[in-house]
Amino acid sequence: QVQLVESGGGLVQAGNSLRLSCAASGRTFNGYIMGWFRQAPGKEREFVAAITRSGAITMYSDSVKGRFTISRDNTKNTVYLQMNSLKPEDTAVYFCCSGSSTSILARAYDYWGQGTQVTVSS
Repeated sequence: QVQLVESGGGLVQAGNSLRLSCAASGRTFNGYIMGWFRQAPGKEREFVAAITRSGAITMYSDSVKGRFTISRDNTKNTVYLQMNSLKPEDTAVYFCCSGSSTSILARAYDYWGQGTQVTVSS
């Protein structure tokens, strides 16, 4: 079992940057695919990014590609989401998750953090 805790969210102006962190505890962190999803009020949970065990392969949604970067540091059991050029439509609760395969589907991931709020003002 893996426990995940997100941090780094906050309120920023459009065009600025934030870096989210997801600290994992428990066994087999290095054996899991890691991902980020987000959910805005009244909307479905949306895939953002995912990264393989070694970090060699990453996936991004079209809405964030070129602006966001997912990375991981297995020595620290931590995954990151660097968010640049933030837009008001990026406002959402961001969730870290882990699973056994890369997927844009939330049901493919087994463990989830509680989320961290990101608010982008215009």
